Amino acid sequence: MEQISRRQAIGGILIVLPETAFGYQANSAITFGVIGTGGRGVYVGTHMANVRGTKIAAICDIYPDRIDNAKTKIPGAERARVYKDYHELLAQPDVDAVLITTPVYLHPEHFEAAVPSGKHIYCEKPAGADVAGVKRLERAAALAAKTRTIQFGFQQRFSPEYLTAMDLYKSGKVGDIKMMMSYWNLGGTPPKPASAPGSLSNPAPTADELIRRWGAWMAQSGGVIVEQDCHGVDMLNWFANDAHPLRARGTGSLRYPLAYGDQDSDHHEITYFYPNGVEGWLISIKQTAGFRDVKEQFFGSAGMLETARTYYKWHGPIANSPYKNADDLTDSSLIERRTSKREITIDAVEAFFGSIRDGKPYNMAPIAVNATFTSILGRMAYQLRREVTWEEMLKSA
Repeated sequence: MEQISRRQAIGGILIVLPETAFGYQANSAITFGVIGTGGRGVYVGTHMANVRGTKIAAICDIYPDRIDNAKTKIPGAERARVYKDYHELLAQPDVDAVLITTPVYLHPEHFEAAVPSGKHIYCEKPAGADVAGVKRLERAAALAAKTRTIQFGFQQRFSPEYLTAMDLYKSGKVGDIKMMMSYWNLGGTPPKPASAPGSLSNPAPTADELIRRWGAWMAQSGGVIVEQDCHGVDMLNWFANDAHPLRARGTGSLRYPLAYGDQDSDHHEITYFYPNGVEGWLISIKQTAGFRDVKEQFFGSAGMLETARTYYKWHGPIANSPYKNADDLTDSSLIERRTSKREITIDAVEAFFGSIRDGKPYNMAPIAVNATFTSILGRMAYQLRREVTWEEMLKSA
């Protein structure tokens, strides 16, 4: 098959592939700051600092231990200026871009403050924890300067393997896609209830607990379906031609008692109904005793695509496929498989800085907003135990 083009317009965004992101060396480095130096801030910040032609100039967090951790682990951060107030970091004129990696429920507030600063913004996913927060971020994004790149942490859209799969779909080689599947199945063994703050025996968390361990709480994280499964949900939207579902129905609940927090589901199965008769299924299971199955499948009339963070596969009819007998269910439809060369977050951050360097900005906010709203729609469907429409979801706040 033909290689994907060096620049591809996907979902209205010009994706600059990593190998072309730095066509020339600029006279000075692109400086960036990090707001929120927890685990994700250090991880993404490290990848950003490793991109050629960048420099970390400032870091911000309200906790000294996390500041110290970032200064130790992010290359160059030991020389970065330190702030406890994110407004002060955003006011620095020599910071070109900002990475927002704070708890999900704070994304709208911090994004809203970053837009008028005139900086390029890389905000972790999702766009918010609830409908009101996502609407707030959406309004702020509409005011962003057209000369600024606005990107969110939906890394799949920047992966060469995902881009190849999308190219196969757009070229018609898999036909008309009517059925899509997203699997987010992973986790360890069920936790054992304890007496820590937020556990069943002591349900009142402290203010620090809600920030430091925000992922355990529905109001702070949006729930697992919003905070984690939004990656797969975004892929359903993408392969539905960047449409959003019209309605959803599903189930979800807890199989095991919580040890901490107030998450209301450790498994959920959501059916999304898109325009033109397209269905997308999200199957998410936690506490899988170490088993991991995180991928997407797109079933077309002429073929099937399977995508994951480490590979893509293209399947289709093969003439004279050898089957031993009528009970032989061995698959022999594989046409092509390619393994990813590196972690796809690297592709995403290189595309971000490449767009800045090349002066080709894009605003990914509409994509992030749709993915987050779609995840919230699924959450409402399993919580209410009935079908929920897109309009009902939007009117809920």
